[in-house]
Amino acid sequence: MKTIALFALTLVVYVLLDLSFLNLFAKNFIQQQVGPMLAPKPDLVAGGFFYLIFIAGILYFCILPSQSAGDALFKGAFFGLVTYATYELVNKSLLKDWPLALVLVDMAWGVFVGAVVSWAGYWLGGKFGWLGD
Repeated sequence: MKTIALFALTLVVYVLLDLSFLNLFAKNFIQQQVGPMLAPKPDLVAGGFFYLIFIAGILYFCILPSQSAGDALFKGAFFGLVTYATYELVNKSLLKDWPLALVLVDMAWGVFVGAVVSWAGYWLGGKFGWLGD
C-alpha cells in the first residue's frame, strides 16, 4: 500500500511538472519545431500510459533502491536522460528532418524532470515513512 501511495504522489509531481513545461514553456517551441506533424488533439490514453510507465521506472530504478535523496536525484537524472534520449535519438535517426534543437531541449528536460521527480519522490517517501520496510 505504501508503494501505491508513493507511486500516486510521485505521479502527481511528474504530471504537474510535465504539463507545466509543455503548456507554459515548450508549447510554442514544439509548435515551431514539429508543428505540421502534431495531431489536432493529443492522444490522452497513450500519454497516460507513458506517464504510468515512466513513474513505474522512476520508482523501480531511482527512488526505491536509493540510499538518499541525492542518490535518487542522480539516478533520476540518468534515467531521464536514457528515456528521453531513446525517444529523441530514435526519431532523429529515422524521421526526415527531425530537429536537432528539439532533441537537445527534450533530452535536457528529461534529465531535469527525472532528477527533480526522483528527488521529490524519495523526499516524500521518507517524509511519510513509505521507504524501507
